[in-house]
Amino acid sequence: MANVTMYSTPTCVYCNAAKVFFKEKGIPYTEYNVGTDAEKRKEMITKSGQMGVPVIDIDGQLIIGFNQPKIKQLLGIQ
Repeated sequence: MANVTMYSTPTCVYCNAAKVFFKEKGIPYTEYNVGTDAEKRKEMITKSGQMGVPVIDIDGQLIIGFNQPKIKQLLGIQ
């Protein structure tokens, strides 16, 4: 199983869509709220070079935004 990490905020529509997607597909993930966690926010900006959310890290491959086709490709699912 892939290691999935998502940097998000509670009010982000695309973050919430990604959470629903992962739950529907049974994909476990670790979520960090960059709205309240300054350390994780800094980590996200260092990794991605930007402040927009969601930033999804799948085994070291970064996806900026909720790019469902790319997420499916990296996870090897339909």
